[in-house]
Amino acid sequence: MTLLVVEVAQIIPYTGSNSVQNSAKSLTIPLTFFDLPWLVVRVLPPPKKVFFYRLNECSREHFHSFILPKLKHSLSLVLGTYLPLSGRLTWNQDELKPNIVVSQNDPVLVTIAETDADFSHLSSYGQRQVSELHSLTPELPFSNDSVSAFSLQITLFPNQGFSIGYTAHHAVLDGKTLSMFMKAWAQLCKQEIENRVISLPQSLTPSLDRSFLKDLTKLDEQMMEIVRSLINDDKTNMRNLTAGETGDDVVLATLVLSCDDVERLRERVRRSDSSHVHLSTFVIAYAYVWTCLVKARGGDEERLVSFCFVGDFRTRLEPPLPATYFGNCVFAVGSYKRKAAEFTGERGFVNAVEILSDLVKSLSSPGMVETFAQEFANAFSSVGESSQFGSVAGSNRFGVYEMDFGWGRPVKVDVISIRGEAISMADRRDESSGVEIGMCMNKTEMDIVFSVLNHGLQN
Repeated sequence: MTLLVVEVAQIIPYTGSNSVQNSAKSLTIPLTFFDLPWLVVRVLPPPKKVFFYRLNECSREHFHSFILPKLKHSLSLVLGTYLPLSGRLTWNQDELKPNIVVSQNDPVLVTIAETDADFSHLSSYGQRQVSELHSLTPELPFSNDSVSAFSLQITLFPNQGFSIGYTAHHAVLDGKTLSMFMKAWAQLCKQEIENRVISLPQSLTPSLDRSFLKDLTKLDEQMMEIVRSLINDDKTNMRNLTAGETGDDVVLATLVLSCDDVERLRERVRRSDSSHVHLSTFVIAYAYVWTCLVKARGGDEERLVSFCFVGDFRTRLEPPLPATYFGNCVFAVGSYKRKAAEFTGERGFVNAVEILSDLVKSLSSPGMVETFAQEFANAFSSVGESSQFGSVAGSNRFGVYEMDFGWGRPVKVDVISIRGEAISMADRRDESSGVEIGMCMNKTEMDIVFSVLNHGLQN
C-alpha cells in the first residue's frame, strides 16, 4: 500500500467561556502513582488504536470539503474540555517525577493522509500485516525534554471510507479515559452535523481534579524509586516510543467469541468441581485464550509462564474517585512464574478461570492500594524469567463501537500496539454480549494459535 500525507494540522483547543483553560496561560498536572509505571515505555508501549468507518460514496472532494472540517472543528471543541491531551509530558532536571504541562495554544497534531489500500481488507477480522495498520497511526512528537501526550491521524480511503488512528502516552491517561474522549468527540461532531446544541453530558465530561487522589502511603516515592531503577535514571526513556517488530511476517487478527461460545465455556467450569468462581465474560474469555496460547507454544511443561491484567480502581478507592476521573486509575494484578503444565492439561482452562477469579476478587481487598509498589516490582521481575507473559489491552466494557461521528458506527476497531501474548479485548460490534479478542504475532505462530483456539471451541 502507498500512503500520501496531505497535511499535518495543528488543532488548538477551543478556549471559550466553558473550556477548562479560558484564561490561564498554563496548566501543570502532576503524575500520580497510577501514572508512573507507564513511564517504562520499553515494556509498556504507547496505546495505538484504529477506528475504521465505511463510506462508499466518500469522494476526495466531499471528504476534504465537508467531513474533515467537521472532524477538525469538533476536535477543537472537545479538546477545550480534555485539555491535557494537548499538553506534553515534561521531566525537569530538578523534579522528582514528570508532569503534564499544557501551555496556552498548545496544539494536538493531526496527520491527514490518503491511501490506495483495500479498506475492506484492512478493516477485516482476518490476518493483516501490522506494518500496514501502523501506517494509519501517528507517532508522538518529542523534543529533548518532553513528549506529546496525544496525536491523531485521519486517513482517507477514496470511495471506501476513512480511518481515525491515535497514539497516546499511557502515563497521561488510561483506556477508560481514552474511550470517554473518543465518545465525547464523536458526540460533538454528530451534534454539529445535525445542527443540535453542542454540549457534553456529565458522563463524558472529565474530572481533572487530582486532589481526590491522596497519596497517604507515600506511594509516589516508592513507585518512582522502582521506575528509576527500571529506566536506569535515563529520563529520555519516557520518549523511547518504539513499538517493536512490525515486519511483513507480523500479522494481527481478531478472534470472535459469540455469546453462545462464552456460555459453553462457562458451562465447562460449572461442570467441574470449582465453586464460588467469578464467571464474567472477561474471566472466561481471557482464561480460554491464555490456555490456548500456552498450549500453542508447547515445549517444556516445567517452564515458567506469567499473566496479568489491569483493574479499574475509580470505584474501589476510599473515598471513590469520580467515574469521569481523567488520567490513569488502573493497576495490574497477575499470577507470576507458574508452570506451563498448570494450563495445558485437561483442567488447564478451569485452573486459569480460578486464578483469574481470585485476582478479580482481590481488587476489592482492603489495603490493596498499599501493595501496589511491591506488586509492580514483582510483575517486572517476572518478565525476564517467564517464557510467556500474558496481558490484556482494552476492555469489553468500553463500548468502542458506539463512537458514531455522524456517518455511522465503526465497522472495525483494532488495538495495534499489542505483541505476542499481549492481547486486546473489546465488545462485539453486532451483539450485545460476546467479545472480540485481538492478537498480534508472526504468521506461523498465528496459524498455530488459531488452530488451537478453534479446535477447543469445536470440542
